[in-house]
Amino acid sequence: MSDRCGTALAQERLIDVESAARMLEVSRQTEPIFLTGRSPSVHRKPWPLVLVSLSLMLLGVLTIARAEALAGGGHRVPRQMVWIAVSLVAMLLASWPNYRILCRWAYVIYGLALVLLVAVFFFPAVHGAHRWLRFGGIGIQPSEVAKIAFVLALARWLMYRESHRRWHGLAAPLVLTLVPVVLILREPDLGTAMVFLPVLFCMLAVAGARAGHLGALALVGLLLLPLLWQQMSREQRSRVTALFQQTGPGERPTGDRYHLHQSKQVMALGGVWGSAISGEAVDDRAAYHLPEAHTDFVFSIIVERFGLVGAGVVLAMFAALVWGILRVASETREPFGRLTAAGVASLFAVEVLINTAMTVGLTPITGLSLPLISYGGSGLLAHAMALGLVLNVARRPGFEIAREPFRFAAPAHGKNVREHRAAAVRA
Repeated sequence: MSDRCGTALAQERLIDVESAARMLEVSRQTEPIFLTGRSPSVHRKPWPLVLVSLSLMLLGVLTIARAEALAGGGHRVPRQMVWIAVSLVAMLLASWPNYRILCRWAYVIYGLALVLLVAVFFFPAVHGAHRWLRFGGIGIQPSEVAKIAFVLALARWLMYRESHRRWHGLAAPLVLTLVPVVLILREPDLGTAMVFLPVLFCMLAVAGARAGHLGALALVGLLLLPLLWQQMSREQRSRVTALFQQTGPGERPTGDRYHLHQSKQVMALGGVWGSAISGEAVDDRAAYHLPEAHTDFVFSIIVERFGLVGAGVVLAMFAALVWGILRVASETREPFGRLTAAGVASLFAVEVLINTAMTVGLTPITGLSLPLISYGGSGLLAHAMALGLVLNVARRPGFEIAREPFRFAAPAHGKNVREHRAAAVRA
């Protein structure tokens, strides 16, 4: 596999029709070769994606400032501005070198992410959870890195037809998914763990897995729910059960139901246009009290500040972001790049759906942040790097001259490969 990745990286250049025909004849017997019509250029970047991403980041700053004002003050806004600057630099760096280099190192990156997920258990717990690696005043959340590493490793595996068109080929993607899920559940972090299986399903669908296999995978997921329940902590189980015990009008919320009750109450106070236009609905500060307003429930603050209209605009911006990433995937003929972009799109879509549904009581309160908007450096940096990878893919929309995308076999090895390459050179 690494040979094929290196071949695709080395042969990104213009070719004439005659040499393309000779290479096509050779590639039918060996691995496919991907080429681009012209060299990468900044003019081929999907700049609307950059503008939407930056707008969401700046909206996050305004929302965090509002959350701090309702809470009586804080110092998170300057820190978030610093993280935005760092994340933009990381996005630029991730978009520049050829992304196909990551094809060779995808499994290594995935392995390092697992090592970091194990390492958190050797660091002191924060609020009862082992989610952080702290070095002085800087904290790193490995689960955010693990999501990107998972997408890269899964894209590498699904490049080849036999990796997803046969029953035995689906075992490896399932293992790649369940290992980080179990480790993240043990932290515990239910919200992040819930992201992996939907992303797996979406990437399998994009790769061209059989409908029957996808249905069987969904059935396996349902059968694994009891195991998932056993891996949950008592607090996580309480949050799930609280979903079915929501408070009614006039009832006093207790325990885990308090967060959801306050979330819905704060959103109701925003009305149609929000407090930014209509002013605050009540003078009682207790009515606006919302735990974790700057992270998990940042969408509730958006509705309070900008109303239902503003919430609709934010959701439309996320929809535009996901749609733009999917367009990059559809225009990319090289399988690793297409699957990587599709994985990033599904990652954003799943996280937005889970977070917003959580704030209105449609899913359990899981602690999953809203991408690009919630306060936090690790999440913002990881999502910016993921977007950088999408921009990288957009700059190099290679096309395949050997076979249709996702329909080729794994490369041969040994003497046959050397013979075919020698023939290509002689030609």
